[in-house]
Parts: sequence; C-alpha cells; structure tokens
Amino acid sequence: MLCSCTLFKESQKSSGEQFVITIPDRKGYDTEKMQYNGEDVATDIKYIVEVEADTAGTGVYSFVMPESMSGNTDSLLNSWQARNMLRRLDCDNSAWKNVVFTDTMYAKRLASMPTIVSMPYKRAVRTCIDRYLKNPSQVSYLLGISEFYMPIIEEEIDKRGLPYELKYLPVIESAMNPKAKSRMGAKGLWQFMFPTAKHCGLKSNNYIDERLDPIKSTKAALSYLEEMYGIFQNWELAIAAYNCGPGNVNKAIKRSGGKTDFWEIYPWLPTETRGYLPGFIAANYIMTFYEDHGICPMEPNMPFATDTIHVNKNLHFKQIVEVCGADIEELRALNPQYIKDIIPGENETYVLTLTNDMVSKFIENEDSIYKHNAEIYFPAENIAKMLSDAKKNDDGNGNLIYHKIKNGETLGGIAIKHGVTVKQIMRWNGMKNTKIRAGKKLKIYK
Repeated sequence: MLCSCTLFKESQKSSGEQFVITIPDRKGYDTEKMQYNGEDVATDIKYIVEVEADTAGTGVYSFVMPESMSGNTDSLLNSWQARNMLRRLDCDNSAWKNVVFTDTMYAKRLASMPTIVSMPYKRAVRTCIDRYLKNPSQVSYLLGISEFYMPIIEEEIDKRGLPYELKYLPVIESAMNPKAKSRMGAKGLWQFMFPTAKHCGLKSNNYIDERLDPIKSTKAALSYLEEMYGIFQNWELAIAAYNCGPGNVNKAIKRSGGKTDFWEIYPWLPTETRGYLPGFIAANYIMTFYEDHGICPMEPNMPFATDTIHVNKNLHFKQIVEVCGADIEELRALNPQYIKDIIPGENETYVLTLTNDMVSKFIENEDSIYKHNAEIYFPAENIAKMLSDAKKNDDGNGNLIYHKIKNGETLGGIAIKHGVTVKQIMRWNGMKNTKIRAGKKLKIYK
C-alpha cells in the first residue's frame, strides 16, 4: 500500500550498551512524569539510557518511511477540507522549543498507552516520530481533520471488536486524505491498490472508485486486516501484511528460520514494510502526545453537519449546482468516490453526502434537479455505455481465465493473487464451501 520514499539507515547497537543524554534546564518541567508541574528542574540532568537491540542479528538495515509522512503539507492545508472544515489556531509553543526528549521519555510514554498492538520504542520509531515533529503543521491538520473521519472508523472498529489503535493507520497511509493517490496508484484513506480493492469487494471503474469512499473503504480495510490477523494471529504481522501482502510476510518468516515476531523478521521484510510499523507506532504516539510537544490542533469549523440522500436516477453534480446553488468543490470533497461528478443511479441506488442545508434544498427541488439539462448531461446515445462502464466490477465481467490449484494453496490466497473475492470465486464455480483440491481448475474473471 506504500511506495518508495525517503530511505533511512538505522545502526544497530548491541543490547545493554549505554550512553548519556543531557537535558537543558527547563523550569517547571517534570522529567519523570514528562509534564510541566511548576517546579524547578535541576540544570543538566543526566540520564543513562539502556538501548535495546533494534533488530535481530547484526548490521545496518535500510527502511522506507511511509509516503504520507513526506507528503506536501501545503496541498493538505489548501484543500477544500482544510479551508472549509477547519480553522487554524494561534498557539504559543515557545516554551517547548528547547526541550530535549530522551529515549527514556519516549519509551515510557509508549509503554503507558493502553494498546493491544505492541508499541515498543525502537530507533526506527524515533526516526518516524522526529519526522512528525519536524512538520507540526501536518500534525495540526491531522488532528483537526480526524474529527470528521475518525468517528466513521471508530464506529466500525467498535462493531468488530478490533484494537482501537488501528484507527491511526489512515494517518500513515494517506494523511487522512480520502482523495490521496500514491506514486504506485494506491488510493483513498486506506491506500488500496486496485487488486486488493477488488479482492475486498470495492468497485473501481470509469465512474466510481470506492477506494475513495471513506465509509466503504473503511469497512473493506478493516475486513482485510481481520483476514490478515486470521492468517498470522498477530496484529503486528497483520499490519505488515496489510502493507506488503501476506506472501511477503510469509517469506520473511521462512527466511528468519520460522520466527513470528515483527522485529525478529524485520531484516527480511521489504524496505517499505520495515518503516510501516514504526510509522504506525509514531502516528499513535504523535496523535496521543501532541500537546507535550507544543502542537496545536486545527479546530473543526462547526457547525458543519452532513446527511445523505439515496440516488436511484442518473445525476450530475452540475445539476445540483445549477438548480440549488451548491458549491461543486464541496460536492466533490464530500463525495470523492464519484470521479466524473456523475452518479449512474439507473444501475443501482447510490448514496450522496450533502451538508444539512443542501439536503433540504435537494429534497425541495428533487424532480427539477433530475430533469435539469438531462439531455445535455446524459445524451441518450451515451447512457447505455455509461451504465455498462459503471458495472465493470460486477460478477462475470472481464476475461475468463483458469487457475490450476497447487498443493498448499487456499481459496483466500488464490483470491488475493487474482484480485478478486472468495465469494466471487465460489459463485463463478458453483462452490458451496471453501474446500479446494490440488489439480482442479477454477474459473476466474479478471
């Protein structure tokens, strides 16, 4: 789900090595509790920090930091969401500019977080935390925009009983940008590549890309994470597999001699995956302890309430703009999945998100909206092709191929390989269960 970005090196220290860190005098800062308490702190307090080995074996291992951490913050701050849904606050963070945070402090804070996913302090984690701290404007944006997207993610996590810290994966995947697109073509909050999206049942064609739909992509991503956890029974490995696929994680496990701890198989993972879990830990850290670094969140520009309309006719965003006076950038920001400003409603019922005041206008003018310039936006000679293109991910579309089952293969693994779902393979082959036999051929449409 990530692509190549800045390359880092982390030098391994042997377990038990010690070094000294000096903290300058900071009046009122409690270095043990890591917070201001109004008491003086002695000058040049020295800490002896025991550094644990970051990786198995010896040597230097490169890793790739998640692309979103090196992204263009200006484009985020100039996005419609930032301009219309958030406002910047003036914060005085001068008191924090000269504070030096030690490895001990970071380790204590991470250990204090009530997470199911293990959050150890490593050098790669520190590198990722430092990247966030060098870009406080991005963190401010992330904290503000999360007020809109986190409730969607948290509700779905709660329904499934998953670790709550998984809600921060979109922070490192997309910087919480539902329209994000990576250099490798991954899209949306959760940065789905096309084959994985198809495997998870997300539609992607000339008119609709459900990878950009915050609700549908969240459900698909959490389903995929559950699937990965079902394979590895370990959340750190499930998160790694979300990034690079279960095949690469299995290869790393085999090459490590059968070890099943992320940090023990670390040297054998792809370079971008070595930076993925550290980036995830860093995102959890910075979204939790931002105040302790003097970072001020952007504030939601409330009231900004939305609701949904069910659309079962062909609809162009310009029809809403011209009849109701809507802002087309607002429509696009609230409905990023409709990539041509068109909802092919004659195919099936789709959901349109609008601000509350625009919902009222839409309902009052619904018939007029659908009729307005319909012959211009939906010429009769183009409708059939449009509706056909908008169905491209449906069962039975695409070229038929045959997959010969090999020893050890599972239906889930075959589905991932071909970018389809298990249910699709079962329907195409008239299967009542997921049992398969080596040597048999399966019909697959791609």
